Amino acid sequence: MPTTTLFFRGYDALTNTGVNIASLALRLYLAPIFWMAGINKLNAFDNTVAWFGNSEWGLGLPFPFLLAAMATAAELVGAVCLALGLLTRLISLPLIITMLVAIFCVHWENGWQAIADASAPFANAQVFAAPEKLERARAILETHGNYEWLTASGKFVILNNGIEFAATYLIMLLALVGLGGGKYHSLDYWLRKGFDRHLFLQQNIPSK
Repeated sequence: MPTTTLFFRGYDALTNTGVNIASLALRLYLAPIFWMAGINKLNAFDNTVAWFGNSEWGLGLPFPFLLAAMATAAELVGAVCLALGLLTRLISLPLIITMLVAIFCVHWENGWQAIADASAPFANAQVFAAPEKLERARAILETHGNYEWLTASGKFVILNNGIEFAATYLIMLLALVGLGGGKYHSLDYWLRKGFDRHLFLQQNIPSK
């Protein structure tokens, strides 16, 4: 066998392994995120409906009960399907829609950054204003609180609530639409394998 053929076969095998690992990693990363988002909506469902429908302090969307129920179901069912690798490409679509709604209806006006950092790219006016406010808050806590205890679990930050996280999850879901559930570690693979075997047996049964 020519050396070039061996090289490209090895390259293809390595690439396929990388694709499978990437698919599994994306699924297992996203599953708990959407599960927690869905659980939080479900546990406070009345508040979720009110937030979807209220135009003053919420999203101001029509049919808030229906849309809240659909978003909650998409996240809970989506989390389970992603964890199992079941209908991976299909279940990614409603999750993509939820991320698009989150980006344009919830986070868009806050710009890109999720955590305000004036030294990072894409900083907007409210991000540039954050360091002064954060420094003032630290001074108050250092003077009137146990600052070492308060920061023992991590430093204080200002939440900018921009599109960064939602856009990242959107990109990951788009990747799963292309990659699918992956081989061996997804129910999609085993269901397809079983279907192909059944179809092969049906096609090769001798006619009477």
